[in-house]
Amino acid sequence: MASVERALSILDVFTDREKSLTLTEISKRAGFYKSTTLRLAESLEKFGYLRRFEDGTYMIGPKPLFLGSLYQRHFSTHDFIPPLMRRMSEELREGISFFIRDDNHRVCLHRVEAPRSIRDTIHEGDALPLTVGASGHVLMAFSGMSGERYDQVRARLYAISLGERDPETSAVAAPVFSGGQRLVGALTVSGPRYRLDQAALEAIVPALQRYAAELTETLGGAWPGKSDAKPAGAD
Repeated sequence: MASVERALSILDVFTDREKSLTLTEISKRAGFYKSTTLRLAESLEKFGYLRRFEDGTYMIGPKPLFLGSLYQRHFSTHDFIPPLMRRMSEELREGISFFIRDDNHRVCLHRVEAPRSIRDTIHEGDALPLTVGASGHVLMAFSGMSGERYDQVRARLYAISLGERDPETSAVAAPVFSGGQRLVGALTVSGPRYRLDQAALEAIVPALQRYAAELTETLGGAWPGKSDAKPAGAD
């Protein structure tokens, strides 16, 4: 187990900032002796996880690309997003939605209703206006929309709406990214406005962003703040 973890740690030191790394650079980033790094690198090269150039530097090999293609081929949002949303709803006891952008609308791709008798109701497949609602603001902000409001959403990594689409409901949403920091959708918590006022929504933000970060990592992205990754649309 220790050897497997050390080998995976070596793969984790590579980023998109450089094409290749020397053995010394890999050793320093991974925190291993050069002799240990060399042995692990040779094994990783043998199985296609690393490629060694003539100058002695290393880059990621073709095997991770093959595994990534298998993951994408068999990946279904139904396998990952609804289970996470159910956990969110159990913790927060409010309705959870996952919205994607479809031209000038936001479409509810997945929905988990709140375990309460009084709740807001959204159905999977509902197409709602993109210009109102927390999820709409998130989708627009990380699609490159300019303006002070969207600058704030990009900086805070969440948006709040109070009675924008429906005067009796409110919501808070956070972005979810995939590989290459591409925006996938907006993870949203919503409910009756009398229960979810500004203070209540602000209190939900840490949990919402924790789940958004988990989902982002599941989809192959990197949650801003956990790394120096810069989401698309954040310029």
